[in-house]
Amino acid sequence: MSTNAESKQTGRIFACHLVNLEPLMEKQSVQHSPVQHSPVQHSSAQHSSAQHSPAQYLPITCKTALHAVSGVFPFKKDLNIYRGCENGCKYCFAVYSHKYMKVEEGQGGSANVHSANVHSSNGCANGYYDHIYVKTNVAERLDKELSAPGFKREVVNIGGICDSYQSAEAEYELMPDVLRVMIKHKMPAIISTKSDLILRDFDLIDELSKCAFVNIVSTITTADESVREKIEPGAVSTKRRFDMLEKFRKTDATIGVHMMPVLPLLTDQTENAEAIFSKTREIGADYIIVQTLYLRGQTRQIYFNFIKNEFPELYEEMRYLYRAGGLDKAYRTRYYSMVNPLLKKYELSTDYMRPVREALENGENGGEVRQPTLFDFG
Repeated sequence: MSTNAESKQTGRIFACHLVNLEPLMEKQSVQHSPVQHSPVQHSSAQHSSAQHSPAQYLPITCKTALHAVSGVFPFKKDLNIYRGCENGCKYCFAVYSHKYMKVEEGQGGSANVHSANVHSSNGCANGYYDHIYVKTNVAERLDKELSAPGFKREVVNIGGICDSYQSAEAEYELMPDVLRVMIKHKMPAIISTKSDLILRDFDLIDELSKCAFVNIVSTITTADESVREKIEPGAVSTKRRFDMLEKFRKTDATIGVHMMPVLPLLTDQTENAEAIFSKTREIGADYIIVQTLYLRGQTRQIYFNFIKNEFPELYEEMRYLYRAGGLDKAYRTRYYSMVNPLLKKYELSTDYMRPVREALENGENGGEVRQPTLFDFG
């Protein structure tokens, strides 16, 4: 994928029956498989108790690790160690990205694949959910780029497009070397994941947090596991994500909750917001972001097909809410009118830039982290 294409994807990141979180039972733990390096891998690793088709792993070598990000964000560099994502989120904005992945046969076991012609069994015709490209040399490339004369140290967003701790990471174990490079160069980072596999690297992240700004973020959309297993079949449960975030309170990292996207008619209940907000406050998260679902391009088709198959009773109303492309403005206004008082009730900050500002004020990272302007999520 070109640098411009990847940068544009990153810019789009920001563009039920409820159950108590505590008694949610875990049916299966994350398995750490031996590292494999064959051109195509079939993974049996499961993050979720829901059925999820095995993925093919396609090792490639990357020419560039970091990609510049245009726009107003708390980061200016983007790093994705995988292309494609086994989380299988039905609302994923990045599913279209595989059309750029034309890999030519080359050195180091690179796969000769044009994924735009790949068939997927997980509802995405181009294989985004189950044909995962593995950047086997990403740590080496990252070190070279960070070592370049005059390189400006700015916040790096890790896993903003494809989860760095999806099941493939249990086999390839790329993130430990990436984190060692980040520690070597004292690079500030935001790490986003829907997996508690990140706890494997707790000590490395703890070390990085002591020499640079670190923000650990997890997307948490619902407290209802029956819904969660359908919309995010390859991710770990909501409880496990909260437990993971809470453990990182023992480091110097800040932690954030992304309640995004809010799915109209599925996760927009007052009870759901209350459950997530109360748990966010309980674990001591530094901030929470709340944003409703935006549908465009291939994501729109995938999501509507998913609703039609899994929640047919909601299909017509869902289509009506998105009849003009974006979400109905009246609905969006009503939803935020409900949510804003609850944010005040639980005394939750929605200022995701506050940790960055405080790092600057405290002189962390040599004062070299660029401070972007805030933008409105409402």
